[in-house]
Amino acid sequence: MTRLRQRLDNLPVGRKLLAALLVLLATVLLVANLAFISAAYWISQDSVAPQALHTLGRLIASPEVSRHALASPENADALLHRLDSYAPLRAAALYDSQGQRLAELQVGASLKLPRRADKLDHWRVSEFRTSLVVELPQGDSPPGYLLLVASSELPGAFYTGTLTASGAILVFSVLLWTLIARQIRRLITRPIRHLEELSRQVTREENYALRAARGNQDEIGSLADAFNTMLGRIEAREQQLKRARDDAQEAFDQARSLAEETRHSNRKLELEVQVRGKIEKKLTGFQNYLNSIIDSMPSALIALDEQLYVTQWNQEASALSGTRLDEALNQPIFLAFAPLKPFLARLKRTAEQHRVEKIERVTWKRGEETHHYALTFYPLMGGSGRGVVIRIDDITQRLSLEDMMVQSEKMLSVGSLAAGMAHEINNPLGAILHNVQNIRRRLSHELVKNQEQAVAIGIALDDVTAYLEAREIPQLLDGIQQAGSRAAKIVSHMLNFSRMSNRQMEPCELPALIDQALEIAGNDFDLADSFDFKTLSISRDFDEHLGPVPATANELEQVLLNLLKNAAQAIHLREDDREPGHITLRTRLNPPWAEIQVEDNGIGMPDTVRKRIFEPFFTTKEVGQGTGLGLSVSYFIITNNHKGQMEVHSTAGQGTCFTLRLPLIATDNTSN
Repeated sequence: MTRLRQRLDNLPVGRKLLAALLVLLATVLLVANLAFISAAYWISQDSVAPQALHTLGRLIASPEVSRHALASPENADALLHRLDSYAPLRAAALYDSQGQRLAELQVGASLKLPRRADKLDHWRVSEFRTSLVVELPQGDSPPGYLLLVASSELPGAFYTGTLTASGAILVFSVLLWTLIARQIRRLITRPIRHLEELSRQVTREENYALRAARGNQDEIGSLADAFNTMLGRIEAREQQLKRARDDAQEAFDQARSLAEETRHSNRKLELEVQVRGKIEKKLTGFQNYLNSIIDSMPSALIALDEQLYVTQWNQEASALSGTRLDEALNQPIFLAFAPLKPFLARLKRTAEQHRVEKIERVTWKRGEETHHYALTFYPLMGGSGRGVVIRIDDITQRLSLEDMMVQSEKMLSVGSLAAGMAHEINNPLGAILHNVQNIRRRLSHELVKNQEQAVAIGIALDDVTAYLEAREIPQLLDGIQQAGSRAAKIVSHMLNFSRMSNRQMEPCELPALIDQALEIAGNDFDLADSFDFKTLSISRDFDEHLGPVPATANELEQVLLNLLKNAAQAIHLREDDREPGHITLRTRLNPPWAEIQVEDNGIGMPDTVRKRIFEPFFTTKEVGQGTGLGLSVSYFIITNNHKGQMEVHSTAGQGTCFTLRLPLIATDNTSN
């Protein structure tokens, strides 16, 4: 293909025009034939074939013919075989009154026709050929049906006529091409060839006095005039060059003597430049190395001279101040880094007294977030003069961790206090439940001592029992026992939940952990202001294929409790109470993860809140209502302690869904 294209590119202009004309004529002929055949085909399919089928259908649908044809399969087969010589017909089939196919006719390759008439509509939808279904009346009986399928082929005479016409057009096109080729050779090819021969002669003989003959008043004639003009200018330029060559030779001889004198001095300068270049290259490499070290440091580093003008500025300083390096250099520090303006006195003191100054904590805005920084000013002394080096460290994360540790210690103290209170509550609860049991025993008819005491004081136990039942005393005792048992269960949950975790991964049944967290959450919200957790609708959707998952039960229960509390509070904050509050709990086996989802239909979260939901101390509650540590601690437990994943999807006004992913295979998670 490449060689053919190269040969075409190298053809003379006249032959290129003739080849292009020949391709154009052949393309027009081919497109015309294809368009004619396609039009004839679609006319045949859309007009001729349907009309022929309708005519044939009306003939067979006459009562005498149709009744005789449907009388037996032999009659039906005989009728269809009479249509065998009908050219437009591709296939046909007769169906009796019960819709059963009696006979079929196939012309050419066999088509798969439906066996029953009730399948005809579906079959016609998938068949691209033109078809017709004719109803054959049978008097009082249900009608029969005739299926006619038109042939999609055109007659052979059409193709013969088309080829004959195409051949005649081809012969006429060749004759026309021959006539046009002669005119192209006379009007284009010959004048261009004469110009080519003249240019070769000028090149060969270097005779610029030759001129081309003026041709026709066309582009080739204009090209000949331009060629003659070019030759005239070249001839004049050649004479000028000869004169200039003589003058240049004289000047060259004079310059040669001067060049010899300067060559020796240039040699000395070259050696000096080479030495200076090597020194500058080493200095530049060393400077780049130092700049790379400074830019790679996580702290912002700024060097100032004695007048507190910037002499060095790393990438972290640019990111923190928003000022680029080229804008900061040789600028006063209070212009390059405006937040440092209040510390100008300390900077001057550091430069003058050579004393280190430290500012433990300053708070600046970085974008839309608040960050805390520690500033240190070091005196700079050297041969080039004195100055100050400023180091700025971001201590936001360190302060957050310190606050989190303080809050965690407080929470541990509260947990210990709750555990102690739970132990103290267990004693009176045990006494209440024991006394209720004793009261029931001393009212029992089956106890012999009860009967003896009743006889001794002259009363009947049946009368006592009737009185107690009339006053609903047994129901009151049942209520006391149920309340005491429930309180004991709550205390037991509190003890289990407040017990310190040893962070040992053990197989845990997720449904049991979820149910226990639900029970704790329900008890926690019983006393909430005008809100009861038990009024919420809880849906459980647990995957039965999910077995035990390696986890730390207490920590995972703490995470679930935080999510349940947040879901209940989000539902409680809704303004529209027409839809009942609903929490859905799901477990899924999604190897290599076990997934837990907590979904609610609460108020949801906007994107600005959702992006910061796992940050320590971030809360949308009022002061005193929350610490902002619940979700950050939960995120730490899932991602760090369990090596899992935790994500949230939420839409304002529609609800929130938290997804926890725990690895199905326990990882090496050594606690400190």
